[in-house]
Amino acid sequence: LREPVTVEPNKMINMKLFMKRGSRVLQTVTVKGKTQERYEQVKISTISVSTKEISRLPSIGGEPDLAQYLQVLPGVIFTGDQGGQLYIRGGAPIHNKVLLDGMVVYQPFHSIGLFSVFETDIIRNVDVLTGGFNAQYGDRISAVVDITTRDANKTGFHGKVSASPFLGKALIEGPIKKLNAVGGSSSYLITGKHSYLNRTSSSLYPYVNDGDGIPYSFTDVYGKISLSSGSGSKFNMFGFNFRDSVSFSDVTSFNWDSYGFGTNFVVVPGNSNILIDGIFAYSDYNIVLREAGEKPRTSRVNGFNLGTNFTYFLPDGDVKYGVELIGFQTDFGFFNNIGVQFEQFEFTTEMGAYVKYRRVFGGKFVFEPSLRLQYYASLGTLSPEPRLGMKFNASDKVRFKLAGGVYTQNLISTKSDRDVVNLFNGFLSGPDENLETPDGEDASNKLQRAQHLIGGVEYDVTDNIEVTVEPYWKHFSQLININRNKALPRDPDFRTETGDAYGIDFLLKYDYKRYYVWVAYSLGYVRRYDGEQTYPPHYDRRHNTNLILTYLAGKNEDWEISGRWNFGSGFPFTQTAGFYEQLNFLDGISTDYTSANGSLGILYDDENLNGGRLPDYHRFDFSVKKGVVFLNETKLDLTASVTNVYNRDNVFFFDRVSAERVDQLPILPALTASYSF
Repeated sequence: LREPVTVEPNKMINMKLFMKRGSRVLQTVTVKGKTQERYEQVKISTISVSTKEISRLPSIGGEPDLAQYLQVLPGVIFTGDQGGQLYIRGGAPIHNKVLLDGMVVYQPFHSIGLFSVFETDIIRNVDVLTGGFNAQYGDRISAVVDITTRDANKTGFHGKVSASPFLGKALIEGPIKKLNAVGGSSSYLITGKHSYLNRTSSSLYPYVNDGDGIPYSFTDVYGKISLSSGSGSKFNMFGFNFRDSVSFSDVTSFNWDSYGFGTNFVVVPGNSNILIDGIFAYSDYNIVLREAGEKPRTSRVNGFNLGTNFTYFLPDGDVKYGVELIGFQTDFGFFNNIGVQFEQFEFTTEMGAYVKYRRVFGGKFVFEPSLRLQYYASLGTLSPEPRLGMKFNASDKVRFKLAGGVYTQNLISTKSDRDVVNLFNGFLSGPDENLETPDGEDASNKLQRAQHLIGGVEYDVTDNIEVTVEPYWKHFSQLININRNKALPRDPDFRTETGDAYGIDFLLKYDYKRYYVWVAYSLGYVRRYDGEQTYPPHYDRRHNTNLILTYLAGKNEDWEISGRWNFGSGFPFTQTAGFYEQLNFLDGISTDYTSANGSLGILYDDENLNGGRLPDYHRFDFSVKKGVVFLNETKLDLTASVTNVYNRDNVFFFDRVSAERVDQLPILPALTASYSF
């Protein structure tokens, strides 16, 4: 079957091609869809992730999840199974921008650390930009995770249900108006998952937490409606509600709730070489932490983002430009350990405009300069941010690349880089007060700022083996933290630091027929300077290695055997210097300190901040999946998985008072059934 296509200069062609059901025996066919992209796109510090790649990991609890896949990427540090966070090339979680269909998501990961809020089955693509990203992205100083969901099935009703000891989930999708050769179409998609691990773990895993089980639960719901025209233009409406809860007996309870909704669109003008897309979205995140004997900590951030982009295609490249408007409100309340209150209620707006030009010279050299102008209205600050990306195709197999730029952001986290374990992660907008540098001088601005410089080499060893090596350096010229040592109302609310993150990332990927191999190694150094000393933050992991092997067995490749081993050197921590009786002097000078009973105070070795190192971390996960296809084309997947196969005791934290060691999750076997129809 042949379909004639007429190509005209400076015009985009949109055609619908329909396939008929049938069978034909073919010889071996190799499809290389990414080959040309390697030579024409800079793609530095960028890893594109598909649903297929996520599913190749051993599924924790039998359920593949984006949070688990992000942990194996080079340059990404994961701090633990419980309350773990992702730190990307030296940046804290607040320095990473997470987008879902263009919407800002403030909390993308659940407290258990093994699951994200995103449903794997609806993901179309994920771009993880670990640094050096172009001017299209603003208001973050470290990294970007850009997630795009797929459209629903436009030809028939389909769905999926699954259950495991960890969680249950369901997905339904189908057409509102079926796809046909002429005219438009529309479809809907709804998915949800709920974790009942806090209820099942005490009986299934009685050896965890002295029989108390695993105290985490969450619920995620996402829906999407897609409208497509016959010309290729598209309009989407979507919304979500994500919830998370943790309860440690009567000691601590922790809850957050997040919801959002939005629309995005793509317009393909007829007889034109311009593509127009845009987004309007609103999201809200609310968090509460209650501790026995303490006043609750609360934080809320909500706001909107509105943007439009124009892509103009050229014979040897493209020009992309756009504008973005962001507004968000923060509401935060906190009492420090001596009872001094810190609170902030702010609304701020930001406006950004960017232009990016990409040109390929003779198929050898790719040049991609870009410029972003970011205006922070509440601070009255305009930040010009030049960025540059380049690639040189030395041969068909070897490519060199380089990127760098200037980055700023306004949003601040209440979570300090000095915290080892802290589930509470509140949000603040940039301070109105004047700031001082760590050396006591007046700061030139009130923004968090960073500069990136990243190099790299790509080498195609064979058609199926890719090797990438990337050295990087990020200089954080100003970081802003809440002043935890505030003792009097007149003391400053914020303190500043500077820092550097540098290292080298190595990735080897082999993907051919039945085998999938992934080898990632990162060597990294992270340093902070607070005016008194240079110290490593708690996520300064020197060595991090991830090995993945997946094999498709059986005549029809209906068995999938997968294993992952992770090794990470120990995290730093501040050692204990001693203990003392802490009196709060609530009655002022009338306090009788000779008879008052104080609480146990801890003296930290502040002169050698994070001078100690915890033990190394390593864990092996394994899973086997069997797929059974029935005559009506429905499918049943059965997965047996084991997390932490050899039951490694990986430290979570030490209780300084009791000297008791608390470990991460032990061995967790699980059986999952998933039915697709």
